[in-house]
Amino acid sequence: MTEKKKKQKPSKSPFLVGGKKYREVREKLVAEKAYDITEAVDFVHSNKVAKFDETVEFVLKLGVNPVHSDQIVRGVVSMPNGIGKKVRVAAFVKDEKIEEALKAGADIAGSDSVLEDIKAGVINFDVCIATPDMMPKISAVAKILGPKGLMPNPKLGTVTTNIAQAIQLVKAGQVEFRVEKGGIVHTGVGKSSFTTAALVENIKTLYDAVVKAKPSGAKGTYVKGAYICSTMGPSLKINLISLS
Repeated sequence: MTEKKKKQKPSKSPFLVGGKKYREVREKLVAEKAYDITEAVDFVHSNKVAKFDETVEFVLKLGVNPVHSDQIVRGVVSMPNGIGKKVRVAAFVKDEKIEEALKAGADIAGSDSVLEDIKAGVINFDVCIATPDMMPKISAVAKILGPKGLMPNPKLGTVTTNIAQAIQLVKAGQVEFRVEKGGIVHTGVGKSSFTTAALVENIKTLYDAVVKAKPSGAKGTYVKGAYICSTMGPSLKINLISLS
């Protein structure tokens, strides 16, 4: 006789999409309205869904297809008010540069030992920064780091001779943005505990950087839509004019 499977009870968490708290906040939104960016951030502030300090996320829908090399959107931008998140940095450097990297704020610094950890599946960092002379060695783990978006890249400032400056910029709130499948750019821009002014400034800074990064292959309307939300909250459509 086969044992009957017990029916799973639906989750009562108010933080899930469809949860009570989420629905209460969602119902306050005006259908089809494109909110002014300041109004939208104020809404997120006054309608928190979770008890923890949620990340405020900014999403752009672009008129590009990243399958084509001339329509890829990617870059870095320094958030004027940081992002409220501790970023773990790994520095790939020769032995004589290890102390300099650690003093600049790197969480991990070295060469062979770091590479061996990566090969073993130990990746305990969010950003990789390397000196140019280390790139031949790092190529051995490119297939591991590449798909995770962690491969150092000179265009993003993560391959540099000025290792200390690069580390300090990342620690201070420099973030990378890149277009994903469907033409989406999705980036955290701060915490819900940030002031409205700080979040708005960060969002506009990121928006300007993405606009300036418009690729040569982009045709027609480049920015098709913009949205913000908190980690657990509903998204709000943004009036693009308010971002200019």
